[in-house]
Amino acid sequence: MRRIPNFVLLRAFEAAARLESFTLAAHELNLTQSAISHQVKELEDYFGRPLFVRRNRGVEPSLEGRRLLESLSRVFDVIQDACNEVNLASTSQVLALYCAPSLAVNWLGPRLPDFFKAHPNITIRMTSGSELVDLNQAKDLDLAITYGSPPKRPGVSVMALGAERIVPLCSPSLLTAKQSARSQLAALPLIDSQLSRVMWPSWFTLNGMELPDKPRSSFDRAALVIAAAVDGLGVALESTRLAERALLKGELVELGRDEFVPIEQETHFVYFRSNQLKLEKVSVFKDWLFAMAGQQ
Repeated sequence: MRRIPNFVLLRAFEAAARLESFTLAAHELNLTQSAISHQVKELEDYFGRPLFVRRNRGVEPSLEGRRLLESLSRVFDVIQDACNEVNLASTSQVLALYCAPSLAVNWLGPRLPDFFKAHPNITIRMTSGSELVDLNQAKDLDLAITYGSPPKRPGVSVMALGAERIVPLCSPSLLTAKQSARSQLAALPLIDSQLSRVMWPSWFTLNGMELPDKPRSSFDRAALVIAAAVDGLGVALESTRLAERALLKGELVELGRDEFVPIEQETHFVYFRSNQLKLEKVSVFKDWLFAMAGQQ
């Protein structure tokens, strides 16, 4: 058996800590204030430490109480989602998807409405993160899309989501038609993408240029780098896939498209359990995903 306190006690604590009131928690759970107080006290006895700071006009979680609240909130959200899925139509399926943040925001997210229209029986529950996940450990996930190839795992299939063009991108407001792209790039501020697999030194070497010896702004997410370039902060070395919307809107332009050699590299990878490819939700989403990538 799992060694955890009674769920009733955890529920009372979560409501009281979230609302910072025993009275409001009692109203939400249809209990008396005395019942909430007793349940919280029993939970505090279980842990052997106070979970609330009692004040004349209310309560607030202690340091330990706040840590417990943060964890319980996530767990309760998962429980609520699981219960909601039971109420779905019998033909409905839920695809648990993990995706790299910048790809989720800049490329995948804008396309999902089309997927839902084509496949109304599949609901996507997406989480994001920059870490590589192990599907043999993350049993609650069906499919993952990450930046960088994941380590080889038994029973897990990995496919590259096609090569991406990585090029200098900047706001058109920074450019002038009177100068060449090379001379402008040497004078413009550069933006670093901290987690990128392609950095400015290798790009300058590929194009036979000397990297300017000056400070560079730096961001840890491609989405932030692209946003900074749109705002005119400088030139970003980023994927045209991730910058697709900004390029289509004219907020960004590719600097020196006819002068510079681009870097083409496989950077995003899709992986799933090999024995689950025959599941409709996995096979349908995988096929749609690669069709979208092939249309670029």
